[in-house]
Amino acid sequence: MRASDWLLLGALVALIGVATPLVGGYLAKVFGGGRAPGDRVFSPLERLVYRAVGVDPEQEQRWTVYARSVLAFSVVSVVALYVLQRVQGSLPLNPTDVEGVPPAVAFNTAVSFVTNTNWQSYSGESTMSHLTQMVGLAVQNFVSAAVGLAVAIALVRGLVRRRSATIGNFWVDLTRSVTRVLLPLAFVAALVFVSQGVVQNFSGGTEAHTLQGAAQVIPGGPVASQEAIKEFGTNGGGFYNANSAHPLENPNGITNLLQLFLLLAIPFALTYTFGTLAKNRRQGWAVFAAMFALWAGSAVVAMAFESGGNPLLDERGVTQEATATQSGGNLEGKEVRFGAAASGLFAASTTGTSTGAVISSHDSFTPGGGAVPLVNMMLGEVSPGGVGAGLYAMLIFALLAVFIAGLMVGRTPEFLGKKIQAAEMKLVVLYILAAPVAVLVLSATSALLGPAKDSILNPGPHGLSEIVYAFTSAANNNGSAFGGLNATTDWYTTTLGVAMLAGRFLLIVPVLAIAGSLAAKQPAPASAGTFPTDTPLFAGLLIGVVLIVVGLTFFPAVALGPLVEGLAL
Repeated sequence: MRASDWLLLGALVALIGVATPLVGGYLAKVFGGGRAPGDRVFSPLERLVYRAVGVDPEQEQRWTVYARSVLAFSVVSVVALYVLQRVQGSLPLNPTDVEGVPPAVAFNTAVSFVTNTNWQSYSGESTMSHLTQMVGLAVQNFVSAAVGLAVAIALVRGLVRRRSATIGNFWVDLTRSVTRVLLPLAFVAALVFVSQGVVQNFSGGTEAHTLQGAAQVIPGGPVASQEAIKEFGTNGGGFYNANSAHPLENPNGITNLLQLFLLLAIPFALTYTFGTLAKNRRQGWAVFAAMFALWAGSAVVAMAFESGGNPLLDERGVTQEATATQSGGNLEGKEVRFGAAASGLFAASTTGTSTGAVISSHDSFTPGGGAVPLVNMMLGEVSPGGVGAGLYAMLIFALLAVFIAGLMVGRTPEFLGKKIQAAEMKLVVLYILAAPVAVLVLSATSALLGPAKDSILNPGPHGLSEIVYAFTSAANNNGSAFGGLNATTDWYTTTLGVAMLAGRFLLIVPVLAIAGSLAAKQPAPASAGTFPTDTPLFAGLLIGVVLIVVGLTFFPAVALGPLVEGLAL
């Protein structure tokens, strides 16, 4: 790898290190109760929202009511976004006169953006009107991320409260997530993007003339505003079909670094928020260490594979070394502005979170490099995961880790003083199994059906990887894809939509049930036999549990796909 690639990685690590306590501390004040920064500005606005929707901000909810609120809000959001897409041809702010979106694609897109997946079975600039992009997709980028953040905070409350029947108020958590966190910080990021050349207008397109004399229409639109929340909310749905590889979405190295930082900022910062609210920052840093190790390891591996190039080209005497005229490595499907190693870093970061944005074609990665984003998603959004989803996923694995540790030493497992008993472990098992069952069942079915197999561009191991990657991306609410699979058929748009719903709500409901169960418990005092969960040993155990559980679940699929393909080289 080039020195500039190591410099990019180092700059990103430094930004994460600086931002984690700053952003995490701010989030702790926003959701910790009592006074918070910006009360004079945000409180009047929030009171107007509560009055408009008939919510009493002082009335907290049991976990069952909190879960019903999440589901009701999401159902209404899916229906509203579906209808907006279907009738967009008759609405204003449609300068290119696009028609209504077909039913199957509209369903897939509505589910995709509401579940924070942002899988796109369409070309953004030629399918969606500006109104749909702003009022539909961009709004869901905010509120779907806010739902994940609210659920994570609810789980933290369940862990830290004593004998409480409630875990907060969903409508308050949702509102504060948008008004105090996502909206102001995304606004600042959008201004930076505009300053660097990211498009922000209402134009239907600008006609340009090439050197050969041909005319070309360059599509415009409200790109920068959507780009900011696309990354900051770990969404991933791009305005343009090429996503962050498009020069009007991601013009240069500065915007590329900013995008990487934005998508990692909140997931890592929430570990500090957790430690602060739990009044044990060492506990938060232990979770941070586990997340960071998984992310950094995957990033370095992906960068190494992609910068190493394709061995078949080496055999034919083609140089893949970095020189003054080329960035080196596996450049198939890459933007030469960023190069192979930076593409590997971006892929590891977007799939380590639930972002799904891309600056290169994952389908063109080497087998080892392509296995990294696939395995990252199989980890279940923990390295460091999406906004909120990363924290609550890692805390679920932490409960499993202390349960395993308790079995080894013959004690009732405890986490933050709360005893982890049969009721919680049943819910943990439901959480861990929901997404893998959706992935494996739907992938196996697609691999057997003739019409589904016809969508594969590359038969053989890589074709299997394309199918597994699609459903893994959907069920883990990521949204990136191996582009070789034609997922625009009715089969894939429907089944991928089902996988997105399962991967979102069959996980959120058990998380809230666990929060309610733990909130009602009285913490037990620590004793000589208590297993400490704020140490490097626990961070190592947590990493091991994640890797072992995921390995036992998905190893056959990985072995038949990327591993076989790699051995064939």
